[in-house]
Amino acid sequence: MHYVQVVAAWLKTTRVSWAVAGGIPWLWPLGEILHFIGLSMLVGIAGVLDLRMLGVAKGLPLAPLQRLIPFAVAGFLINMVTGFLFFAGDPFQYIHNYAFGLKMLFIALAGVNVFVFYVLGLSRRIEAVGPGQDAPLGAKVTAAVSLFLWVGVMFWGRMLPFLGTAF
Repeated sequence: MHYVQVVAAWLKTTRVSWAVAGGIPWLWPLGEILHFIGLSMLVGIAGVLDLRMLGVAKGLPLAPLQRLIPFAVAGFLINMVTGFLFFAGDPFQYIHNYAFGLKMLFIALAGVNVFVFYVLGLSRRIEAVGPGQDAPLGAKVTAAVSLFLWVGVMFWGRMLPFLGTAF
């Protein structure tokens, strides 16, 4: 934990922290807008794919939905950058907030879930799932876990100002 404190203390002294914390007044609101757009891209695309794997809208084939994944990855990258900027603006309000820790845990678990989905070859197996067909059980499990984790990320992110004592 000491290392986190040292990095947070250093980060607070940077020009990036100054800019986000109010030095450039429009930077925080712009970050919020981009964060929401990134979240919409990520969760919108992953959520539709997950729901289809779980059997919703079975008239849709899975392969075309899976081709949208690069846009979900772009959304995740937007959120990584904007999330880092928010953190840099005042790292101490985040590192002492348990909601932030839970949000980071859910993001990490979502990453593990994606890794499992690709390593087990489930991504290749769902390519052949056509209209009216069911996804394999393993894909359904990873889809359900994905939905749970991304909803959790959104929940804990939204709870940052309300839980803990940092905000």
